[in-house]
Amino acid sequence: MWTRDFTLFFTARTVSMLGGSMLPIAVALGMHGAGYGPTGVGLALAAWMAPMAGLILFGGVFTDRFTPRKMMIGADVARTGTQGGLAVLFMTGRPELWQILVLTAVAGASAAMYAPGVAGTIPRIAKDVQRANAMLRVSEAIMQLSGPGLAGVVVGLAGVGVVFAVDAVGFAVSALCLLLMKARVTVTAEEPMLRRLREGWHEFRSRTWMWSVILVWAIFGITLFGPLIPLGSLLVSESYDATAYGLVMSAGGAGTIVGGLVALRLRPSRPLAAGSTALFLFALEPLTLALQVPLPLLVAGHVLGGAGFAFWSVMWATSVQTSVPHDVLNRVSAYEIGGSTIAIPIGQALAGPVAALAGAREVLAVSTVVALVGCLVLLAVPPIRRLARATA
Repeated sequence: MWTRDFTLFFTARTVSMLGGSMLPIAVALGMHGAGYGPTGVGLALAAWMAPMAGLILFGGVFTDRFTPRKMMIGADVARTGTQGGLAVLFMTGRPELWQILVLTAVAGASAAMYAPGVAGTIPRIAKDVQRANAMLRVSEAIMQLSGPGLAGVVVGLAGVGVVFAVDAVGFAVSALCLLLMKARVTVTAEEPMLRRLREGWHEFRSRTWMWSVILVWAIFGITLFGPLIPLGSLLVSESYDATAYGLVMSAGGAGTIVGGLVALRLRPSRPLAAGSTALFLFALEPLTLALQVPLPLLVAGHVLGGAGFAFWSVMWATSVQTSVPHDVLNRVSAYEIGGSTIAIPIGQALAGPVAALAGAREVLAVSTVVALVGCLVLLAVPPIRRLARATA
């Protein structure tokens, strides 16, 4: 598996993920420090997620047209600039809200151009797709483990701006690694954009197991994924401090390592059924936040939640990459990424105002119930439960 191209791709993802894992902490603590509160945190996260979800379909089309490698390099270069700009703003004073939102939105749009190429690249540079996804997930998890804690320390010692600077360097290194890759993808004959979009949509909607999961994920986006960081950062910071929130996020990263390692060894015959079962553990994250349990239990809940989510992620990514033909995989991946993320900015933007009316703990209690019910729905849908493991 460790060919030159996979090693370069692995390095690119690992380095950029270190900065990416530090970013939610920097955004949350930076917005709180600038006086914008949980509403500001939600708006900043939504400013990244909205263009990412809105433009992801075009990212899939452009990836087919210009090849994944070129699109990913261009996206990394753009994000080097946006994160560098945020670093300068936070280092030189209190940035205006609109400045943060504009740069964050450009970074989100760049992510939309990058993301579809990942699914299309992995099957071309790794023969064992599940093992490759699991290794990448473990690497990302190690970064998620070290990143939040490191971010909390860096913010305490040097300020939020330094975290954004580290993120900018990570994207620059990622672009260089992708540039050095030798794998080439032949560009298919140029076709009208609408025709490419229709072909991708046909392939997406023809797979009931895929669009059923995305429907559940859309609900999760508003009620579970969206409120988790804005309200979680508020509750933990109020009860403890910034370092404690970094520790809690690192605990999720530690759990992700466990889930990725399990996915390296375990090859269930029905991957999505196994992944849905493991996903029940993710409900522990909002539950422990809602109950405001002591810090050790909060950490334990996030370890288990991270493990369950990581195992699901590997099962899902492998199912998509091995069940969809290569010539349409980028576009189908764009539809599934876009569908699964489009609702998250709504949840992020609404988290602060709804929590002001109903209470942050109450909102996260609802998130816990939604997580449990969603897992039951995933297991109840026959095409999801019965999907067999593909070998190619």
